[in-house]
Amino acid sequence: MLLIAAVACGGAALLTLAGAGRGARGGQEAARAAAAAPPSTGSRALGAPAASSALLAQGRGLFESSCASCHGADARGIHGRGPNLIGVGALAGDFYLQTGRMPLPAPHDQPVRTKPAFPQSQIRALVAYVGSLGGPAIPRVSPGRGSVARGQKLFALDCAGCHTIQAQGGVVTGAIAPSLDEATPTQVAEAIRVGPYAMPRFSSGELSDADVDSIARYLQTTKHPDDRGGWGIGRVGPIPEGMVAWLLAFAALLLVVRLIGERTEG
Repeated sequence: MLLIAAVACGGAALLTLAGAGRGARGGQEAARAAAAAPPSTGSRALGAPAASSALLAQGRGLFESSCASCHGADARGIHGRGPNLIGVGALAGDFYLQTGRMPLPAPHDQPVRTKPAFPQSQIRALVAYVGSLGGPAIPRVSPGRGSVARGQKLFALDCAGCHTIQAQGGVVTGAIAPSLDEATPTQVAEAIRVGPYAMPRFSSGELSDADVDSIARYLQTTKHPDDRGGWGIGRVGPIPEGMVAWLLAFAALLLVVRLIGERTEG
């Protein structure tokens, strides 16, 4: 019975600790950081052709029906509901719509990753319309040009304090730092330049395009890591992993004691 209880405790601890880094929904305000995005980031941008008038008209119609209640019909924002979108560019629009962070269920919720609310054709139209209001374009990212070692160093310095070194996410004051398992290289670059919610925004002067390439490449390695120890245990860090190891060792010790006790009785 002691052995079963010890194994059960170890399994429960493992499941709890492995899932803790992925966080939960919650928060305090709408995507205020998007409003602060600068008119230009100096980053490489996708050289997409100018949006057609039909696409812009579709985007404006979608904006008026789905976004204007918080951001205003003129996209200049409504106090207490949604930020000004003039100048945030296609970069911010693409990030928030592709990751399902917009539209929000309630104005003061933290934007968290979920299934996109619009099909891709409508997302393209909305992004084109928001981009037509001024601001940076969607960045072009080339992880193949980056350095894993450089990316790990930069991520450890600027990002791991919230997202953990294995990008599994965590909890910070007033917000949830999400796991980056599902983030594409483009979305990583967009988040770096936008600084969504509580995340700081990094300009090209702080993190160059080459630095972003390296970070994106490093994050690709965290999605399918080489667990040389044999069992990754959710990659939640050395302290929780040590606790699980002690629980398993205690269970093994009980088994050994039991076996020795049976031999003594015999």
